[in-house]
Amino acid sequence: MTVQVTPLHDRVLVRRLEEKETAKGGIIIPDTAKEKPQEGEVMAVGAGKIEEGKRIPLDIKTGDRILFGKYTGSDITIDDQEYLILREEEILAKVSGIAKAASGKK
Repeated sequence: MTVQVTPLHDRVLVRRLEEKETAKGGIIIPDTAKEKPQEGEVMAVGAGKIEEGKRIPLDIKTGDRILFGKYTGSDITIDDQEYLILREEEILAKVSGIAKAASGKK
């Protein structure tokens, strides 16, 4: 899929990653009881913010998995797909393969 949206300055376009529909005990969680996931994949990034006449590039790049706050960003819909646009400062962390594996071993 090619995204035709390019965020400006220090903004990032994120696609939320879906959570599992069943709990560990096998209980199916209905859509109305689910919270929106706070983990996503970066689809596009802006060029960076300008400070003192110099452009500062973002630490995040396309394809990174990130964690963000529950009430951050702006929801948008493109081609029936929901995305989130947020500033780089609203991103809490990058999730690497090691952190993902460690969190899944509970």
